[in-house]
Amino acid sequence: MTATLETVEQKQRKGRWISHWAPEDPEFWESTGRGVARRNLVFSIFAEHIGFSVWLLWSIVVVRLGAAGWDLSVSQALWLTAVPSGVGAFLRLPYTFAVPIFGGRNWTVVSALLLIVPCAGLAWAVEHPEIGYGALLLIAATAGVGGGNFASSMANISFFYPEREKGWALGLNAAGGNIGVAVVQFVVPKLIVLGGGLALARAGLFYIPLAVIAAVCAYLWMDNLSEAKADVKPVWSSLRHSDTWIMSLLYIGTFGSFIGYSAAFPTLLSSVFNRPDIALQWAFLGAGIGSVIRPLGGRLSDRIGGAKVTAAAFAALAVGAFIGLWSVQNKNLGVFFISFMFLFVATGIGNGSTYRMISRIFQVKGEDLGGAPETMLAMRRQAAGALGVISSVGAFGGFLVPICYAWSRSTFGNIQPALRFYVGLFLVMLAVTVWAYLRKGSRMAQAGV
Repeated sequence: MTATLETVEQKQRKGRWISHWAPEDPEFWESTGRGVARRNLVFSIFAEHIGFSVWLLWSIVVVRLGAAGWDLSVSQALWLTAVPSGVGAFLRLPYTFAVPIFGGRNWTVVSALLLIVPCAGLAWAVEHPEIGYGALLLIAATAGVGGGNFASSMANISFFYPEREKGWALGLNAAGGNIGVAVVQFVVPKLIVLGGGLALARAGLFYIPLAVIAAVCAYLWMDNLSEAKADVKPVWSSLRHSDTWIMSLLYIGTFGSFIGYSAAFPTLLSSVFNRPDIALQWAFLGAGIGSVIRPLGGRLSDRIGGAKVTAAAFAALAVGAFIGLWSVQNKNLGVFFISFMFLFVATGIGNGSTYRMISRIFQVKGEDLGGAPETMLAMRRQAAGALGVISSVGAFGGFLVPICYAWSRSTFGNIQPALRFYVGLFLVMLAVTVWAYLRKGSRMAQAGV
């Protein structure tokens, strides 16, 4: 029997736990589920947005550290952008476990408040060059907590929506977070010079009250789902599926590229072409384009299949990296900038399509096991666990991209070897996508994954 809105609201008052949730039931979804899911999605997006902003704070702050008294090499600057990405990737797995243990709403409150630590640390550290590079790197690493938010947010929201709308909902949730990268790269350069002079500490101080607001909003208006409060076994169960690891590899190529390029792009503009002015004024466009277009990847995948969209995204990424290589060889700043915009478009679409593929893959697995309600519920839980695992592994690309550029620059004096590597990597991932999910006669191809 379908629960009424009144029943749901009554259950929300007891610690904001909802014990009955049936998004696949059309009557429940139209009368009750859609409104509750939308409310949770809105505040999930806001909290995740602040998390992403804090995660990428250092990507733009490093461009002005020299003016604040820090004497850093290009490789050191790239490491400052890479380490928060690596820590964030590592934290995504425990953050995924946090949702079934504590509840999605409860963990959103905690994870938002944790953002205060890296913000306060940055505000203090940038004005004390005497602490040295090692201490600065450790403080930058704490920004990784902002990257962990994504895994718990996506795992949580995946439970609220029916299968037919997950691509769009997860795309919106992710895009709202991803665009925090563009916002921080747009706002911080203006904020730190507001009123004249240079005040890098404002970059951290600005986000402290926003983190508190995100926590308060989650506490007042989000919900925990009993369905999502299972045990952590579904997360471990998801690891037994080869598709979890294949999708992790593909997500390195899409999201890992997005976050890695976002972190490295301002430094590359500043160092490769010696244009810090363009880095501070226009670098945000890449992350903004990649974020805004992400829901389109989910929407296209809902209609024609995620694997087809993902394959097209990898083909475009290979083309974009090749054009970027040409622009560096020919010292053409305009083409370099355009090539990266093209890369950001491809990563955004690929981010949306890969996430849509995950839920569909586990739905097909459930159908192959008989499609009983309890089987489909188990598979939804495994899909939520897989989302966290895949987002964690994939996010390591955000660490590897700047490191690869740093290695290329320090070893060869330019970034051309790194770009050649990316062309080959994207072609390999295109081949993996076709073989695993588009190969004629395969189960996943027949299911339109």
